[in-house]
Amino acid sequence: MSVWPAWKVRDGGGATTWFGVRLEFGDGARVDAVAVVSEGCVSIEDVRAEPALSLDDLAALADWIEGPLSEVCGIGGERDVEDAESGPARPDWPPGVEGHWLVAQKYRAAQQAGTDPVLAVMSATGHSRRRSLRLIGQARDAGFLSPRRARR
Repeated sequence: MSVWPAWKVRDGGGATTWFGVRLEFGDGARVDAVAVVSEGCVSIEDVRAEPALSLDDLAALADWIEGPLSEVCGIGGERDVEDAESGPARPDWPPGVEGHWLVAQKYRAAQQAGTDPVLAVMSATGHSRRRSLRLIGQARDAGFLSPRRARR
């Protein structure tokens, strides 16, 4: 499961934050959702699933995402919503060659497991999709991953 900030709208003294949520299951099923956090409350705005969810699974969706979403948002833990505006805490990730090597390891492990390698790097580093793609490109440039396209 991965959770990432999608966008934030500031209004007056507060802010409303939307988060992307993705659940991937071993059998290839996937659920994408958009959740909104406003004034300490979490609501699910949109859900897309492949294959479609049953009504029972849809009812259980909130239970599946409650913990990770609350952790990222800072609700119910030591942090409050004001702290969540600064973004989720990122794991310590080594800079330079060691970091590139670790990115390549996460990327290859996800490929072998049949999951999205970019999401695996996002989850491991705590960075956005754009920053994770940049890290993957740096790992390619460092020679830890094969080139994306053959040069002509």
